[in-house]
Amino acid sequence: MKRSAGPRRCLVTGAARGLGLEFARQWLARGDQVFALARDPQRAHALAALAREHPDRLVIAACDVASDVSVEEARRDVRERTDRLDIVVNNAAIFGTRAGTIEAVDLEEIRRVFEVNALGAIRISRAFLPLLRKGERPRLVHITSGMGSVSDNSSGGYYAYRIGKTALNMIARNLAHDLKGTGVASVALSPGWVRTDMGGAEAPLSPQESVASLVATIEGLGPEQSGGFFDRTGKPIPG
Repeated sequence: MKRSAGPRRCLVTGAARGLGLEFARQWLARGDQVFALARDPQRAHALAALAREHPDRLVIAACDVASDVSVEEARRDVRERTDRLDIVVNNAAIFGTRAGTIEAVDLEEIRRVFEVNALGAIRISRAFLPLLRKGERPRLVHITSGMGSVSDNSSGGYYAYRIGKTALNMIARNLAHDLKGTGVASVALSPGWVRTDMGGAEAPLSPQESVASLVATIEGLGPEQSGGFFDRTGKPIPG
């Protein structure tokens, strides 16, 4: 795995809190320029505070990844500020209920989760690929979950979340085929079980620990890893 030299231009979705916010913090601490996309920036108080600390290197844009119109508006906002991106992280996601049986499954909720967790990644990837193709060692990263592994599903349940993340893994692999020969790597990375609003208070990893590992792994990604499904340290996960 190769490493980038100098500041990078990085974009992350779902940047209002949790992993997305921590990606922004750690990239800014490194000296990178960050484009932070959040569904409702007016309510993203921690992100706004970060912007006050780094007014020259943090750009906040409104973006609902479930909306074609919103993604296009975010693309225009980012395009006005940069002519390239080096890293795009599809991080925005929702969980849905934890109902475990087929009798309890809410199909409308599955549609809503799929719209964000899977189709949202397609919208963002399609919108920002023109900028990414111009980047230095461009990387398109999809934040997935071990719960999206079919072979590792030993407990069942969590229909909406599992289905969405399994689809995201396939999207990452398909994009790798589409982008072969362009220099853009498309990779699915699992952050582990993290203490966020989604992960809950019992999770063993802090956002800082998880993202530090993810940032280090992303730093080393190249075309040879494209299409892969890895944990936060870069270890392959069964599909």
